[in-house]
Amino acid sequence: MSKWLIISLFASLLVVLAACGGDDSTDGDSAEDSESNEETGSSEESSEELEGSVVIDGSGTVYPLMARLAEEYMINEQPNVSVEVSRAGSSAGFEKFLVEENGTDFNDASRPIKPEEQEKADELGLDVMEIKMALDGLSIVVNPENDWATELTEEEVLDIFLADSEVETWADINSEWPDEEIQTYGPNENHGTYEFFFENILEEQDLKEDANLQQEYSTLVQLVSEDVNGIGFFGFGYYDNNKDQVKAVSIDFGDGPVEPSLDTIGEEGPYQNFTRPVFTYLNVAHAEEKPQVYDYAEYLMNAVNDYAGETGFAPIPEEEAQQQLEDIKEIK
Repeated sequence: MSKWLIISLFASLLVVLAACGGDDSTDGDSAEDSESNEETGSSEESSEELEGSVVIDGSGTVYPLMARLAEEYMINEQPNVSVEVSRAGSSAGFEKFLVEENGTDFNDASRPIKPEEQEKADELGLDVMEIKMALDGLSIVVNPENDWATELTEEEVLDIFLADSEVETWADINSEWPDEEIQTYGPNENHGTYEFFFENILEEQDLKEDANLQQEYSTLVQLVSEDVNGIGFFGFGYYDNNKDQVKAVSIDFGDGPVEPSLDTIGEEGPYQNFTRPVFTYLNVAHAEEKPQVYDYAEYLMNAVNDYAGETGFAPIPEEEAQQQLEDIKEIK
């Protein structure tokens, strides 16, 4: 056999092998695409692709959960929809939500809508739907170097923050503790967390006049982390994401100290005295007029319990989420 015949036969064999390899690759891609479609639920008959924006403002406490849901929605559900999530605070958010024209689509709130806010909605003719998102545990935090006030009773927490209390130093609580003035920190009046603390825990009694109240939760974390005599309060999620800078105080509600955690937070859990529901409020007319707003509202109730835990919230009961989903579906 000549040299050129051998080369010719070898070249032909390479072409055949390349063709076979190309077929295998194509088959592999098809299988992977099919598997990907099964995982994401996508298909040729997938739901309508939407465009436009969904505008959300309000609670800084709810922000991490809503921002996580928005991210997943834009990546996996409707990539042509822009979900804009801000965190002005519950009360400031309601001011942007309760307007006659160009109000936000949703307002996140770490407390229920107030009667005067609902009255304003009624005056404007706004149909507002309350959507319960998750459960949050208000956490009392101290500096990591504070090795004395690791446990406090509910009454001691009140004594630390109340204006008419005689407690000024740690030694006023326990004579064995440092005779150093306690520095108190918390979110300001724009936040539902402040209002929950003031209304439900302090029972509308004044906070100490020198309490350092801040708009940004990141600032609160920093202030407590730098002050060995500092003690502050905010939602569990902010504590959970900053355990390297602050530590939670276990609270004794009468049956022994309880540390806030996803296991103890809940309407029936041992931390329930400091547990509260968090919400988002939907402008129903916007959901009727804008398909993307309705679609996002429906998505929330299908997905919220999947992401509550990883953002520092206890999930609501599944049957409650399903009932809210049915309520949303009635908008159509």
